Amino acid sequence: MAAEKKNPMKDISITKLCLNICVGESGDRLTRASKVLEQLSGQEPCFSKARFTVRSFGIRRNEKISCWCTVRGAKAEEILERGLKVKEYELWKGCFSDEGNFGFGIDEHIDLGIKYDPSIGIYGMDFYVVLGRPGYRVRYRRSRKTRIGTNHKVSKEEAQKWFQTKFDGILTNKKQ
Repeated sequence: MAAEKKNPMKDISITKLCLNICVGESGDRLTRASKVLEQLSGQEPCFSKARFTVRSFGIRRNEKISCWCTVRGAKAEEILERGLKVKEYELWKGCFSDEGNFGFGIDEHIDLGIKYDPSIGIYGMDFYVVLGRPGYRVRYRRSRKTRIGTNHKVSKEEAQKWFQTKFDGILTNKKQ
């Protein structure tokens, strides 16, 4: 028999990359953080509001406290590559969820190759990567929605293996 054929429906790819900067206060710092995301992603970020008042943090309900944007396609892969380069392609095993997604954070956005601007300052940010397979659309489409079978879902182990093969990544047992 010929060589084993690989099922193209089992190929794992990046569905989306979510970038988040939580400043914890509205005003000038938040607008500067949104400029950082705009420089990085090339699109206008959205803002998230506080769900309730926390006096010890100094935030009020419905006050804008963070900005985020969702990037898809080749741009998402390019930004993820830069983010993983900062982490030296080394992630903790606990960064991976049971649904096959993973996330990590960086401390300084200037490590991504963005030039330092004293008027903006330095911000840390969170990366969250959602992985998927061809055929995942049936879960989200408007008409005839249905669920994805358990064999077709991306598992934690498959996501870790994908990370190791695609980026030559290293998984560690210790949190950094």
